[in-house]
Amino acid sequence: MTLSLLGLGAVLILVFLRMPIAIAMGLVGFLGFVELRGFRAAISMVGRLIIDTAQDYGLSVVPLFILMGLFVNKGGLSKELYRASYAFLGHMRGGLAMATIVACAGFSAICGSSLATAATMSKVAMPEMRKYRYSDSLATASIAAGGTLGILIPPSVILVIYGLLTETSIGKLFIAGVIPGLLGVLLYLVAVRFSVTRDPDAGPAGEWVSWRERLLSLRDIWAVLLLFFLVIGGLYGVLDVWPFFITFSPTEAAGMGAAGAFLIALSRRALSFSSTMEVLIETVQTAATLFAVLIGAWIFSNFVNLAGLPEALSNFVLSQGLSPTLVIVLILLVYVLLGCVFESLSMLLLTVPIFFPVVTSLGFDPVWFGIVVVVVTEISLITPPVGLNVFVLKGVVKDVPTSIIFRGVTPFWLVDILRLLIIVIFPWLVLFLPNSM
Repeated sequence: MTLSLLGLGAVLILVFLRMPIAIAMGLVGFLGFVELRGFRAAISMVGRLIIDTAQDYGLSVVPLFILMGLFVNKGGLSKELYRASYAFLGHMRGGLAMATIVACAGFSAICGSSLATAATMSKVAMPEMRKYRYSDSLATASIAAGGTLGILIPPSVILVIYGLLTETSIGKLFIAGVIPGLLGVLLYLVAVRFSVTRDPDAGPAGEWVSWRERLLSLRDIWAVLLLFFLVIGGLYGVLDVWPFFITFSPTEAAGMGAAGAFLIALSRRALSFSSTMEVLIETVQTAATLFAVLIGAWIFSNFVNLAGLPEALSNFVLSQGLSPTLVIVLILLVYVLLGCVFESLSMLLLTVPIFFPVVTSLGFDPVWFGIVVVVVTEISLITPPVGLNVFVLKGVVKDVPTSIIFRGVTPFWLVDILRLLIIVIFPWLVLFLPNSM
């Protein structure tokens, strides 16, 4: 256990020294394995792991969902989502910020990436909010916070990675994210309302839209609904009726989603040969980065498992007679602290191999724990000093200081903590849909 803790500390130090998390975890895991089993065994383990990862059919779901999100972005579906959300909410005080939250939730349902959601919606929503003289803090905060929904509302790349790490059903994880995701949307709307109540000038009301125009705006989002129905409906057997009789595995659902997004973008004449190549190259680059982090995490996981850290930690918890609830609270505190300095994927890959055996040994449902972990990582996306969504937004809206964005997102991460408490106290909110499928 001492060697494991030294290894964990070494990873943290290397990351603080700006070493990429994939290299830090892989290097420490390799050296730790050398210490325990020798150089030849460590080299064999790393070589086998890299080959197995590259040939793993289940992992093909990751680049396919990335590809789907990029084609969706090229197809311009975010504009239709924002227009429909604005038609129903824009006339209220803070309505454009609320419309941004709802549009982010809709875009998340066909994208699966928080960073892509934040970057895309900033280009669509920020000009409109500036047109109506919204404060920069509320405008940027609503985009940054709404973007976090991308890793929870299905399909979610980070839920796929959690499922692969823990051998938990990806289908159950996807459907388990629906209610917490909708709860997040509702609480974010409350946060917007609180912000404009405290400062009415922060979010002036937009123009009134007639009911006829509202209904017409729904006509424009058919592609979003069709793509979501194709992916999620096929995954849960909704299409397993006459005349289709189709049920998808997660990988097949991702493939159908990528193909559907490509056809939608093609039908809208949003693709040229050069833009298609850009999408494919970006997919390869993003997937390669994720795979590198995954390989590094698995090397480190093999080391800590061989050293016995998860088992020793589980035995220590059980020997201390701590209540399961207290253990979960302590684990969540660790996640909140790590979230201040780590980005979401790194935090997930570093901690899940250590905490997951402890949580399951205490009798907690792995699907429920997966959603709890993702909600915690959502908080890390908008909390200082790292807050990746904030820095993505800063890259798009260069004239807004980072401090202004962080000040604006404060009500949003506070309601995120409230949502975390709700799903910890009432786990049936997460497990109701998976147990009903």
